[in-house]
Amino acid sequence: MRIYTEASMENLRARKLLVEWQGEGFLSDAQYQQLEQETVNELRTTNLFLRLVLFLFTIVCVGAAAGLFFLIFLHGASDQAAGVLLLIFAAVCYGAAEYAVSEFSFYHHGIEEALAVCSVGFLCVGLLASLGISSGRSHYAEFLVSSVGAVFSLWIWHRFGLWYAFLAAMIFAVFLPADWTSSHVTQRVVIVVFYAIGLSCIAAIRGRHRLDYLDQTYSLAEAFLWLGIYLTINLKVSALDLPGRWFVDGPQASSEFTGAFYWITWVLIWCLPPVVLARGIGLKDRFIIAAGAVAAILTLVSNKPYLGWQRHTWDPMLLGIFLTGAVLLLRRWLAQGPGGVRYGFTAARLSKKDRSLMNTGSTAFGLLSHHPQASGPDTLSHGGESGGGGASRDF
Repeated sequence: MRIYTEASMENLRARKLLVEWQGEGFLSDAQYQQLEQETVNELRTTNLFLRLVLFLFTIVCVGAAAGLFFLIFLHGASDQAAGVLLLIFAAVCYGAAEYAVSEFSFYHHGIEEALAVCSVGFLCVGLLASLGISSGRSHYAEFLVSSVGAVFSLWIWHRFGLWYAFLAAMIFAVFLPADWTSSHVTQRVVIVVFYAIGLSCIAAIRGRHRLDYLDQTYSLAEAFLWLGIYLTINLKVSALDLPGRWFVDGPQASSEFTGAFYWITWVLIWCLPPVVLARGIGLKDRFIIAAGAVAAILTLVSNKPYLGWQRHTWDPMLLGIFLTGAVLLLRRWLAQGPGGVRYGFTAARLSKKDRSLMNTGSTAFGLLSHHPQASGPDTLSHGGESGGGGASRDF
């Protein structure tokens, strides 16, 4: 049911590993060329920045085309007519995404991703418009949109392998319990049950794909589900009016969660991070380990608001010192193992992949940063006296 064949995905994964291994010096040029010929891949990929540009450009083009169509042909049309047309747009966008992959062999190229995302957006908005929110069926419409959005996002994730589609499905699932009950406690329990069922399914399926290209896909999905469960349980971090509740001490910060449920969640936010970390360490999975580490840090940050203790301006500094010390001790403990390895973990850098990711992040941060331009007479040309094709100051 996946749009990409298993052979193509395995070849793509192998070629990425070959590039990495050659960069590390594990393969000679002759070995690399021979293995590269054996892993010919027809999928068309691109770098991250061009992928983002193509994604945004396609989103703008699709939105502009839909807006122009509405302006010309459906000006003043009813909500039901607009909703039906949006559903047609959703089908067209999804068909275009399928066609882009099957015809041009795009893989995470930006164009097919944007078309798939637009299909989800058009589908949800079209359902809301066609059902008529103002007709007294808003709760039914919201429930249907959340359900369809979650299911269709899961299909996009399964079909195209887009990790953020799985995250979108989790977000859609958050709104489902609101149409069943008005109790905030019950809503959070239902969300945790949803995520726990998904986690069980992912864990059961993932065991068969530990050594193939799907392992990273399921690894990300499991990490998202662990974080989703934690954020749902942590009443301080996941509060919708977080800025207001953060500075109110104790259980009074969220009156609908007072009582046993409040303190049960406090116990759980301390118990869950070690479980997630143990799961990640047992699988040697960096995404799950990262999820457990994030959960542990959030527990330390939200502990004082939970207990109603007084907060101080130096709390973040103490937390930073504690985390830095923990990292240094962990690195030292790993480095003192036989060959710098303990239980299959090492603090030494084995691959340049992390460095390339850091370079990409630094480049993106540099593009977003403001670089002031120097001004004044010092920045003017000195008349070509230090080069410039022989031009003089008067020229």
